[in-house]
Order: sequence, then structure tokens, then C-alpha cells
Amino acid sequence: MRVGGEDGSGLVVERLDAAMNAHDLEAFLDCFQEEYQSEQPAHPDRTFRGRDQVRSNWSSVFEGVPDFRSELLRSTTDGEAVWSEWHWQGTQSDGTPLDMVGVIVCGVSEGRISWARLYMEQVEAAGAGIESAVRRMTGGE
Repeated sequence: MRVGGEDGSGLVVERLDAAMNAHDLEAFLDCFQEEYQSEQPAHPDRTFRGRDQVRSNWSSVFEGVPDFRSELLRSTTDGEAVWSEWHWQGTQSDGTPLDMVGVIVCGVSEGRISWARLYMEQVEAAGAGIESAVRRMTGGE
């Protein structure tokens, strides 16, 4: 899937996807600015800055999920911002399936990601349904 942006800003997510699927940590890291800023708005305690933490996180992912695979479902650009939808799968070292979906919004500068807001969540294969979710959201359960 080719994504645009007159400056090629969208191409970084294609490089990111290829690096993830190749488990190529150096190519993956090359997609990020040195002072990269990461936020996960649904999990504010996971905020961090710097490519060294990216290295630590993703070396653990590639080691702990040896069959990790990524699918870039779609993406679009808006100036220097890239919006991308992802599906990540694999098997964790304890045999538990990894099945995550979500959206990542990132800023791109000089062909590298300078910041990102990740909205990735583990898929809940079975649940109580939408009514139960709404009750929990409204305090009814």
C-alpha cells in the first residue's frame, strides 16, 4: 500500500511495516527521530521520549513474540501527520496469542517519526457484547 504526502511523509509507515515484518530492529529504529516522543492517551503512564526506549521496547517484542507480524491496513497523510491503521499478530513466548488492532497518529520530520500517539489495544475475542460495554461505560454495571 503506497501512501502519500507531497514530501513523502507517508512512506515512513511503509518502511516501519517492512521493518516490523522483517524483525529488522535497525531498520525499525531508522524510522524514528532521536528525540522521538511517544504517547498512549488511553495509558498515560506509558509515555516516553527517545529512540533508546524504542530500541528496548521493540527488541523485547521481537524476542518475546518470535512470529510477530504486522499489517498496515490503511493510512493517509495530513501535512506532516500520518494516520495509520494497524493489525499486529503473533504468539507470545508463553504461547498466548498476540492480536492487537488500532490506530497510530504520528508526526514526520525529515522522513522520520518525531512523535506518535498510539491507540493500539489487544482484541477481546469473546465478551459480553455492546450492551454490557455501554452499561460499564455509564456506571450501570
